[in-house]
Amino acid sequence: MNHSPDEKPDGSAPLTEDQRLLARPTQGQAAFIDSDPWRVLRIQGEFVEGFDRLATLGPAVTLFGSARTTEDHPWYQAAVETARLLAGSGLVVITGGGPGIMEAGNRGARKGGGVSVGLGIELPFEQGINPHVDIAVNFRYFFVRKTMLVKYAQAFVIFPGGFGTLDELFESITLIQTGKVSHFPIILFGSEYWGGLLDWVRNSMLPHGNISAHDLDLITVSDSPEEVRDIVVEAIADGKTLEEREAAARRATREAYRRR
Repeated sequence: MNHSPDEKPDGSAPLTEDQRLLARPTQGQAAFIDSDPWRVLRIQGEFVEGFDRLATLGPAVTLFGSARTTEDHPWYQAAVETARLLAGSGLVVITGGGPGIMEAGNRGARKGGGVSVGLGIELPFEQGINPHVDIAVNFRYFFVRKTMLVKYAQAFVIFPGGFGTLDELFESITLIQTGKVSHFPIILFGSEYWGGLLDWVRNSMLPHGNISAHDLDLITVSDSPEEVRDIVVEAIADGKTLEEREAAARRATREAYRRR
């Protein structure tokens, strides 16, 4: 049986572009000369397409959460309502474009009469863009997609999720802490779900000096779609309290490095 060049020997799904990019060159393989420089052009093309499609969105909020959350779950319904309220306030709703919480966010955006954006990623097991997306952009590379999810959002609303959701959460906190982005509320939806993680951050990371107390102020926890909407709208309209918290976290970070 013949396999396509991209298919794995065991007949499983073809390699994604991320897998090809991160694969270690084998001995005798001139990967850098033959392929890696050309991937730079592909990556550049993805950035150009993303910038071109999203540059005129206007104020937007990115919703994150598990792709595994089913339609009958309370978190799914809360995400629909949160996105509906945000869209009703004139905000574009951006998600990763997939199933679960992402689908709920896009569905809610449409219910609220707003623009629904889905930024998909090439994965062997992903179902593709959900049917509630108005503007769809598909990416091969995670880091390009993550850039777009941050660049065109004025806030993150993070519903319960797994490793991918945690990745987005901690990257966004790091970007604020280091001054790469500002005026950017991060809201965790679901106090029961996130409580254990935040307890660990307070009781382990903080006492060991790996974060400052001000860093904890960068995160807001809510169980109310209405409260989420109000926090985001206030931050975009004014956000003086948010700016003060972000400035305090950045000062604490600089002071920690100076003491080294």
